[in-house]
Amino acid sequence: MYAEERRSALVDFARTDGRITVTLAADRFNVTPETIRRDLEVLDRQGVLRRVHGGAVLAESLNLGDRSISDRDAVASAEKERIALAALGQLPEPGAAIIVDAGTTTGRLARILSNDFVVVTNSLPAAQSISINRPHADVRVVGGRVRGITQAVVGSPAEFARLRVDVAFIGTNGISAAHGFSTPDLDEAAMKEAMVRAAEKVVVLADSRKLGVETTVSFAPLSAVDVLITDSGITDNQHQRITDEGIEVVVA
Repeated sequence: MYAEERRSALVDFARTDGRITVTLAADRFNVTPETIRRDLEVLDRQGVLRRVHGGAVLAESLNLGDRSISDRDAVASAEKERIALAALGQLPEPGAAIIVDAGTTTGRLARILSNDFVVVTNSLPAAQSISINRPHADVRVVGGRVRGITQAVVGSPAEFARLRVDVAFIGTNGISAAHGFSTPDLDEAAMKEAMVRAAEKVVVLADSRKLGVETTVSFAPLSAVDVLITDSGITDNQHQRITDEGIEVVVA
């Protein structure tokens, strides 16, 4: 295998697994660790990967951390709109209870929901959007502290622990085989974990930039989620890895 082919493969593995380690890559390609380190340094200089202790991560994953809701809302907006529309197909029967998580893609779903559901949310923008556009809708906001950067209410996962809903629509900052679904903040991770546990069916809404990304706190393994709705940027390897975990993948 030529060096360029190996480096391309390293990027593909990082996109699928969330990171690449020197030791595993050396074994996988039957080369020395020094060769892999040189490859990673080249990819780092090219801005594709970023070197970390023991290996590398996708450079783009470093830009998907805890950013303001206004900054995130402007990115991949067309993809998020399509994902939200596709999520309508995952709604239960009218009159059922659903959870809508805080986030920019889940927020788009909130804007197009009908009056037919009991909506429990920890998102102030989602609650406001539903209550303004559909005054007769049954919207319930959990209590707690508001994180200004994401406008998410956090600190009360026990409120979700008492619930049993039909479907939870969850947002995420990262998705990888090793780290599962993740987010940068401990408090938001605790809320998301409780939402996942409260639902009969868990649907994650995430554009393809989140695939192969690992952020600080894992809130659910891949096996805890039933459906992932994403966009056409998902690679064949990512699609296969996720479906191998028993998750239905919907490409919007």
